[in-house]
Amino acid sequence: MIRCLKNPLTRTSHKAFDTMMDLKHYLQTYQETINNKILEFLNSDDHSSRVLQAMRYSISAGGKRIRPILALAAAEATHAPAPVLNVLPAACAIEMIHTYSLIHDDLPAMDDDALRRGKPTSHIQYDEATAILAGDALLTLAFEILSSPANPTRESLSRHLNVIHVLARAAGYQGMIQGQMQDIRAEGNKIDLETLIAMHSLKTGALIESAVVVGALFGSANPKKMQALRSYARQIGLAFQVIDDILNVSGDPEELGKAVGTDLDRGKNTFPGLMGMAEARAYAENLVQTALKALELFDNKADPLRGIARYIIDRKN
Repeated sequence: MIRCLKNPLTRTSHKAFDTMMDLKHYLQTYQETINNKILEFLNSDDHSSRVLQAMRYSISAGGKRIRPILALAAAEATHAPAPVLNVLPAACAIEMIHTYSLIHDDLPAMDDDALRRGKPTSHIQYDEATAILAGDALLTLAFEILSSPANPTRESLSRHLNVIHVLARAAGYQGMIQGQMQDIRAEGNKIDLETLIAMHSLKTGALIESAVVVGALFGSANPKKMQALRSYARQIGLAFQVIDDILNVSGDPEELGKAVGTDLDRGKNTFPGLMGMAEARAYAENLVQTALKALELFDNKADPLRGIARYIIDRKN
């Protein structure tokens, strides 16, 4: 049973997120809620299904659940009714799309990674064919969930169709997949900063932006506020990638749960590689400040979004 959670961070001032314990509690609360709901979706009497085992293995291997939490936080920021009840299925679908992309990214034909979140990647734990099918199945299940509204009304059907459109575009050849293709083609070839930004705005940023938009579709965001949320999401999406690039150089493999230095080994273009470490860090900070400025239209219900922006560049994994 899904229970509605009171936002543990509601305050009367935007200073609420100065307290990192508040943010930690907020993230842990929603991580637990999301994880439990995902396991509900993956519940089956067929315990012998190898593909289902692989799906569960990858999606239960840990992870920050930032994308689904962003969807819930955006719903809260736009005063959506009962976000945990109404937005949670779509939020879980977003995490399934993200996990499918990680499974496929780790394959030998892509990044050929052996570890993800400190555990063997899906194709190492099982085999390549099973990993491919598990990724395909998670993507398909996501859209099964998104297309199954409970107690449909004309308004809810219209919103569900819009949500499906937003996520399909973000995950497809005009979004995440296009960014991945550009990343592969750029390996070993020097590209400029503008091209790198455009590439990661698709590869990493598109799904993050869509998560925020999806959450806001359940709320009461007018066009001006929706545009502000898109701007916020684009900035933090890019900042997320900048920090990923930095951690691949200077992070702790134990904390990251995967090897470091792999970007350099593969000849990948990165923000530290083009800008230098200090400049890349400053760029990420500037992106977050721009994202926070975009939220000036919103009241304290957007505090979770503000806190997540800071968390993205302060994280160690």
